[in-house]
Amino acid sequence: MNKPLPRWRRNLLSFSAMIGFFLLWEVLCRLLGVSELVLPVPSQIAAVLIDKMPILWPHTQQTLMTTLIGFFLGVFIGLLIGVIIGSSRVAYDIAYPLLVGFSSIPKVAVVPIFVVWFGSGTIPAILTSMVIGIFPVVVNVATGLATTEPELEDVLRVLGAKKRDILWNVGLPRTLPYLFASLKIALTSAFIGTVLAETVASNKGIGNVMMIASGNFDVPLVFAGLFILAALGVALYSVSALVESRFTSWTQRGKGSEAA
Repeated sequence: MNKPLPRWRRNLLSFSAMIGFFLLWEVLCRLLGVSELVLPVPSQIAAVLIDKMPILWPHTQQTLMTTLIGFFLGVFIGLLIGVIIGSSRVAYDIAYPLLVGFSSIPKVAVVPIFVVWFGSGTIPAILTSMVIGIFPVVVNVATGLATTEPELEDVLRVLGAKKRDILWNVGLPRTLPYLFASLKIALTSAFIGTVLAETVASNKGIGNVMMIASGNFDVPLVFAGLFILAALGVALYSVSALVESRFTSWTQRGKGSEAA
């Protein structure tokens, strides 16, 4: 079996790959004479970011705040529903088809409904990011609870444990790897929901900036917005991975060799 690379070497390779990607992008666009209206080069996008950051920063804060609120609401609701349907076979059989049907609805279709109910602004963006994040959390939490062996539950009941004790001390800890896997999906999806709503029903946020920029054919500014969203997504994903490593290190092998 191949020995895992040390963490610092993996991070270095990841950073080198990212730099190589941007260098290749820059060189190919300049060699081929690609117009900035089609694909601006990274150096031009960086110049736009630096020049317009005082304008972009409030919109960045708005998008980040909206996404985090929607994300945490979605995780809270998804965790509750996941525990309920994962703890009861009857609840699972009744609720799961409804959740699948709801998740199949394109979220762009619910934004106008939220606008009708709550008006344009921040609330539709929060609700859109929330509903997108609920389903992956529900599915993973319910799956994690379903992996608890019936034999183990029987033994614990014989020893005097109640259903609540089994859920709290055995079921929920076993769902943590599933939960954190769903959080990474829900977090990136929450950004999609926020930006989608901002392009339709808001006058603030990176999504709104990108919509106005595309209408003015300011393609470098559109890509600057994409870069901001990517940076926010990577930062929050890294925080999620760090928290996951603290709570679920017992599920991972080779921690000693990786830390070298």
